[in-house]
Amino acid sequence: MAENNIECNSVVGGNVEEVPNKKIIKFNPPLYKQRYQFVKNLVEQHQPKKVADLGCGDVCLLVILKYQKCIEELVGVDINEGRLKWNGIEHFDSEDLAKFPEVVFGYMSPAMIVISTPNSDFNSLFPSTVFRDSDHKFEWSRMQFQTWALDVANRYSYSVEFTGVGEPPAGAEDVGCCTQIGVFRKKAKATESAVLEHHGEHVYEVIYTTSYPSLQQMNYCRRVVTYLVYREVHRMKRRCQVSRRQHELEPESADPGNPTRKFISDLPVPVLTEADKAMEMTPQPFCIGDKFYVPLERIIACPRLRHICGNVEKLREFLADVVELNCDGSAVKVDLHDCGDY
Repeated sequence: MAENNIECNSVVGGNVEEVPNKKIIKFNPPLYKQRYQFVKNLVEQHQPKKVADLGCGDVCLLVILKYQKCIEELVGVDINEGRLKWNGIEHFDSEDLAKFPEVVFGYMSPAMIVISTPNSDFNSLFPSTVFRDSDHKFEWSRMQFQTWALDVANRYSYSVEFTGVGEPPAGAEDVGCCTQIGVFRKKAKATESAVLEHHGEHVYEVIYTTSYPSLQQMNYCRRVVTYLVYREVHRMKRRCQVSRRQHELEPESADPGNPTRKFISDLPVPVLTEADKAMEMTPQPFCIGDKFYVPLERIIACPRLRHICGNVEKLREFLADVVELNCDGSAVKVDLHDCGDY
């Protein structure tokens, strides 16, 4: 978090909280991105198949999560169709807040629930306004949120751990994080009495449904892998063709008995990324006649392909009967001078 002594206007939630004649508090990364990253990390750690975002607003979190391989279904729920914004529990009036545990913990009863809400203890660092957003019906201190959360967890057989995002500035550690978070986990033997029997009591209107191609679908996954492989092979082939043309333009060696040629380029030396360095440790592409070969060990070094396939054997399985391989199946084989392959 960074602070600057500047005069400024008032505040809206998100990333910057600006205070007249006070320090500006800026979160880096922005606070909303920290919340999204927190959930993304949980998904990567626990590998759920289904995720629902209650208060999905403009569905930014769902867009981030749709790239997680483990997820088969994403659901977004919001109380306001017209106003697309984040609707956490602080946007609920007292009646909706009273029903929230019954619906989410009782009726939906997922294995894990993550609730984030403003920490009012942090508000002393902001302007002297009642709430951070004009639509907030309340904002809880850490004690208030934890008291509510522990009561709900006890009633519906969940455990709960507390954390947060948006670290306070130096010297103000006692106020806690700007956003407080409760992570609820269903206990192994939750009592049936905690689950509602009347499933028709709560009805949600489906606003729209979008089906994204998923890497869980084998045909789609194979198409993605094939595209990525051809893209990498094409990139390497182009590099080989450029290198050959450069050698053709080199002057003959001054010593006719020494066929070695040296090419000196005025082009800047490219800076290698960690992925590039890892790829350079793998077997090099090679040419035999008018054929160009790229070893599968080099292709699997591409981060996206390694993420999808995991190993050379799986990559070879995806490419079977789709991409031409050499006789022992260790390299992709294409025509060196035929751009029609792509």
